[in-house]
Order: sequence, then C-alpha cells, then structure tokens
Amino acid sequence: MSEWTWEWTGYDPAAERLRESLCTLGNGYFATRGALPECRAGLVHCPGTYVAGCYNRLESTVSGRQVVNEDRVNIPNWLLLRFRLRRAAGAWGPWFSPSEHAFLDHRHTLDLRRGTLTRSFRHRDGGTRSLSVEQTRLVHMGDPHLAALRTVFTAGDWSGEIEIESSLDGEVLNANVHRYRALNRHHVTQVRTGAEDPHIVWLSCRTSTSDITVALASRTAILADRSPLSSVLRPARHRAVHRLIVPIAPGRPVTVEKTVALHTSRDPAISDPLGEAVDRVSTAPGFADLLDSHVAAWERLWRRTDLQVPGEAGRILRFHLFHVLQTLSPHTADLDVGVPARGLHGEAYRGHVFWDELFVLPYLNLHFPEISRALLDYRHRRLPRACRAAATAGRAGAMYPWQSGSDGREESQEWHLNPASGRWLPDHSRLQYHVGSAIAYNVWQYCEATGDTEYLHTKGAETLVQIARFWADLAVLDPATGRYRIHGVVGPDEYHDSYPGAERPGLDDNAYTNVTAAWVITRTLELLARLPAWRRDELFSLVRLEADEPPKWEEVSRRLHVPFHQGVISQFEGYDDLAELHWDAYRTRYGAIRRLDRILEAEGDTVNRYKASKQADVLMLGYLFSPAELSALFRRLGYDLDDDIWRRTVDYYLRRTSHGSTLSELVHGLVLAKARRADAWQYVHEALEADIADIQGGTTGEGIHLGAMAGTLDLVQRGLTGLETREDALWLDPVPLPALSEYGFTLHYRGHWGIGVRRRSGRLEISVPDSEESAIRVMLADRAVTIAPGETCSLVVPDSEPR
Repeated sequence: MSEWTWEWTGYDPAAERLRESLCTLGNGYFATRGALPECRAGLVHCPGTYVAGCYNRLESTVSGRQVVNEDRVNIPNWLLLRFRLRRAAGAWGPWFSPSEHAFLDHRHTLDLRRGTLTRSFRHRDGGTRSLSVEQTRLVHMGDPHLAALRTVFTAGDWSGEIEIESSLDGEVLNANVHRYRALNRHHVTQVRTGAEDPHIVWLSCRTSTSDITVALASRTAILADRSPLSSVLRPARHRAVHRLIVPIAPGRPVTVEKTVALHTSRDPAISDPLGEAVDRVSTAPGFADLLDSHVAAWERLWRRTDLQVPGEAGRILRFHLFHVLQTLSPHTADLDVGVPARGLHGEAYRGHVFWDELFVLPYLNLHFPEISRALLDYRHRRLPRACRAAATAGRAGAMYPWQSGSDGREESQEWHLNPASGRWLPDHSRLQYHVGSAIAYNVWQYCEATGDTEYLHTKGAETLVQIARFWADLAVLDPATGRYRIHGVVGPDEYHDSYPGAERPGLDDNAYTNVTAAWVITRTLELLARLPAWRRDELFSLVRLEADEPPKWEEVSRRLHVPFHQGVISQFEGYDDLAELHWDAYRTRYGAIRRLDRILEAEGDTVNRYKASKQADVLMLGYLFSPAELSALFRRLGYDLDDDIWRRTVDYYLRRTSHGSTLSELVHGLVLAKARRADAWQYVHEALEADIADIQGGTTGEGIHLGAMAGTLDLVQRGLTGLETREDALWLDPVPLPALSEYGFTLHYRGHWGIGVRRRSGRLEISVPDSEESAIRVMLADRAVTIAPGETCSLVVPDSEPR
C-alpha cells in the first residue's frame, strides 16, 4: 500500500459491508457501493447505488403503529455481472458465487489518485481448472451519468467456454440497514426493460410516491481474439440481461467491458431519462478512453485540494478527502441537494441531511466555494417551508427541521427502536432547533471566506433574518432575572431530551443553543446595519420585517441566559442537579459504552437522570469560535469567560462524555488543540480512525460519517493553523501539535487559487500565486503582514509541546 492506495485481502463475510462502504465509488451525482459484481443483496452484501437527492416516502406498520419515512432510494443495480464455465461433459457448471466457491488470492485495491476499485482473484473449477479474474470499476468523475466495469478473464492450462451474464437488476429494495427491516422498503415500482441491438439493454422504473423516473442503459462488449459464440439480449420482468458465450484459452484473455448510463427525471436539460440514457451509453467511448478522462478529472480535483501530511495520518486524511469529494463534487453545484450525513455510501439515517454541513462547509469554502453556495441554496429553497413550520408552531421566522430530505419538512422519526431492548421509544430529536444556527453560521462563514457580498445581501440575508427572528421570538423574558430564556429544546448532546420525570420533552437554556442564538442575532443585526439603504428597505418589505423587531433582537442578543455551576458552563439549566454516573462500573460491565442511552434504557433506566453526554455540547462552542470570539460573545451577554473558566469547563465535560457520535472525538480534538493541550492527539487519532476502524461497532457498513471525515480535514486546515476568515483577512494562530508538526495544503481565497500554507521546521510559510489579484492580509497574534501575488512569507512559529 502507498499513500494513494488501500488494499483488502481475503474474503470475510462479516466484514464485507464495512469494506463495501469504504470502497464506494461516486462522483457527487451518484455512488455505488464496493459490492462484488456477481452478488445480489442479502445478509452479507449490499450492492447499493444511490442518486443524490432521490428520495421516496413510504408508510409502514411497526408494532401496531403507522410510521411514515422518507428514504434515499436504492436504485436498480447496474453492477451485476456473473460467469460460469462449461464442463468437460458439455454441461454448464454453476454460476460463480463466493458462498459456494473458494477464492484464491482475493484482493481489492482502492486507488484514490485514479478513483478506481480493482478486484483480483483466482478461481479453481472442480479442483483442476484455474481461472484468473481482474475487475476494475469507475464511476466517472468527468461525466456524472456514466459508470463502467472492465473484467478480464485469463484461463490457466486449459481451453473451453465461459458464459457471461451482464444485467441491470430492478429487483432491489432498501436493505442496507438491518434494524430497518420491519419498515416498508420497496421504493421502486413500474419496472420496464428492453433492448437496443446489438449490445444495449435498458431498464426504467419509478419511485412509488415521489414519482421520479430512473433509467439505466448498459452496453456490454467483448474484447478477445475470437468472437463470441453467442450473444443474446434477454429483457425480463425485472431484469435486463445480456448473455454471452465466449471461447477462452491459455494466453488468450477475454475482456468484458460493461458501460452504464444513468439518468433521472430530476436531471436538467433532458426530455426523457430513458432516451437520454440509451443515447449516452451508445455514444460513450470504450473503457480505456473513459478511464483516461476519468483520471484526468480526478487529477484536477487533487490539484485543487493539495494536501501534504506525512505518515499514516496523512494517508487517512487523503482517504477522507476522497470520500468527501465523491459525495460533494463540482457536479453537486448543479444539484438541489444538501449534505447527507452518511454520504452516498449507505442507507443509515435514510440518507437525510442533519447539521453536518457545519463540519463540511469550512473545508469546502476554501477549496470549492461553488459547492458551498449550492449547499446553502438547498437550505434557502426550503426557507418558505421552515417559515411555515415556525408559523405552525406559533412562532415567527424560520424553524428548520433537524432531519431534512426532499422538500424541507421535518423528517425526524417520532419513534425509534432501541436495538438493545427491542422497544420503540419516543424520539424528541426534532427539538434540536440549533440546526438553524448551524445554517446561519455556514452562510456567514461562506461569505467571509469568499467575499460573496451578492449572496450575503440577498439569499444569505433572507436566511439570516428569518433564523434570527425565530430565536428572538422563542426567547421569553424572565422578570425575576431580567434575562431571556429559551425553553423546551434539545442540545447537540442528544442524550438529554427531558428532565427526569417530566411530562413534557425538552430542556431549558441549553448553553450551546442560547449562545449560538445570540451569535446569529448579533451577526444579523450587523448585516442589516451594513446593507445599502435600498436593499435594507427591500429586505424588510420582502420578509415583512417590522421596524420594532431589530431593537427587540438587540435586547435579546445581550440578555440571553447562560447557566453556570461550580465555576463551569452548564450544559443546560438544572444540569448540576443530575446524578453522577459510575462510569468505571459501566465500562467494566459493557466494555463499549458509546451508546450509553441504549444501555441504560435496556436496564429500565434513562440517561436523562445523569451527567452524561453522548458527544460535545458545550464544547461545540470552542469548535465554532476562536477563544477571542467566544470571550467576546460572553461579554456581550454580560458574562466573564476567561481561560480558567473555559479550561475547567473542558475538563468537566471530558470526564462525562461517552463519545457516542463520530463527531465527538473530532470536536474534542480541535478544542483541545486550540487550548494547546497535550492530550489533543488522543482524540484527533480516534477521529482519524473512526470509519476505517469502524469504532462505532458496525455503523460504517451503513454509510461513512461524512461530517467526521470532512471535519478531520478542517482540523488540519483550521484547527492546527488557527485559521479564520474575517474582516477581509486571513487570521492565523498556529497550534503546536507534535504528532502533526508538519503539514501543507492549498486554499482558494478571494480570487486567489492555490494559496500555499506549509508548516515545517518551526516555520509557517504562506505563498500567494502570481496573478492580477490584490494582495492578501494575514493577521497573527502579534503582527499583521501583507502578501502580494507571487510572494512567499515565512513566519517563525513555536514547536514546543502543548501544556
């Protein structure tokens, strides 16, 4: 293995779903899991293909309850290709299957640089004849509607015939997540198949309720020194099949090239998905040319995301970047999609959009701002729905859903299954209103990084105003304290959704929620003051903002309540009244206690009784804001937040967090790095290992954790450098982290493509490529420098151990 390749050897059914997720190939428009081409879906394999934004809603009956869920659809399987050999007696042997035949020298190689997955193995038929097989696949990064699979069969010391079946399989369902098996999972209907002589078969279907047409066309060609003995196109009810019989002999390999085109009725600039798919596959070049253009497209992406980190950490970071780009590529800029929490790699969370763009956009803003803008447009298009949700709840402004899918309605479940107890429990996660603050934060940070005032003054301003309006209306004045309070919410922790014994769900004054609400309102007021008068009047008219609203916002932004106890920030009001958990006893009893909430519920207890967090909650404030900005926020609210209080707060929650989310170690690592703490590396290392080691115990097989992967990239880009984009400058405050003391990357900032940032030997070098653009300002703790295009600035930074 090298820094660009990852290998898996042997065949372990228990590990296949994990490997399939990690070997997924995609291009931002669609992705296909790394399943074996000859295998259909079952308990071991899940050959899923997912189109970004392709959702469908179904009703299920579960434990006597009617449940409605919207899922991202597993569309028909284009990958299916199987083979069998003719035996000496003339009869055909069985179709090759890993459950019935032994692999010899089985290997998968994922090539990040080229964006390909290659599988090689040997098969011995009946103990005498050996057959070598090599398969290389791609999901084209240049043309987002194409994919291809090349299979090369090489006979050992024997001659005979091989039959090859290349299919498009419409008998699919959403089966990647076993705990969803009680739900209705048949999203595909009205399957039709057909053929276009001499090499093309096609399949068309519709999603059952969203009525999206999905069309695939496949061209299978044989490259060999002897023509096929037989080539038959066999459209059937749910499968379009092309069967070929080919002679094979030693030294005469048989190459099968399967090229597939995919379109849906959501695609722009087409009239008919099926006609477009057939036309595209019929004119597509051969595999060699497709591979060349595909690799060239990946080369362009790698140039824009140059990342240099030595050792295993650098290798994993490149792997994470690869999967981020497969989910959110430049093709995403043309789509109406959000950031799916599990990428396009599986069916966990039903393909929904949560708040994960909070961890993704900081990286994209400085490499692919056009993707960031498209992801913000996804939220802006759903602003009317968010305003309607707020109005239904009796509130002003916009109340964005915790889980979002096709149209922006709340997709969170009302009940969820605890697999540890088998019980269905109420799900109150929809009370995580802080998702609105995450959206506002992303709008602001995108505009700061890009200087896109056009967006800030139009769609951005509309989004910010409606989110600020919601927070100001939700806040209630407490006459006894003169403080505004926010009741009935759930914070990022997610474990705590009510007070012990309370009849109603929700908590009061979650610190993260209140502080970020104050930040949103403050930034919105700042924006309103900066807008040209004509645009401000236009905006007030557009959103029907009354003149007396901003003064109320100003008051709320300065007087929101933040609870404290024992000299630390309280996660929410009353947190100190909860019981302490016997952490060592639970670790001894259960080993892994990441999902402590499920463990306690299975015991007849509830995590609501304890000082225990699933993931970073209060500490998220240290992830989003620099120490200086966080202190300023608290001062505006009338509180002191010095280094000692923050240090005690960090220590307090470190001891009370189970890290039940892959985002948790990421946040803790960055917060500790900012605080220059030696134990930061422990959390950074766990964040890097989260998916490749499947530390959540099987969840990665249901899809990678996109926010955690992108967050590790941001940890280098922003965490180690202290990078901020504000006030038309790059602000840097480098952090000494000995395990990552050398790194380099490039940025796209304010029209400058390829700004180089490199740290080595106690120096931080910043180079600005030659161009006609203006010089950039770089602000450090003790100085400011201006770097003109074509210049490099070298700064001395400490390499000492963090305290």
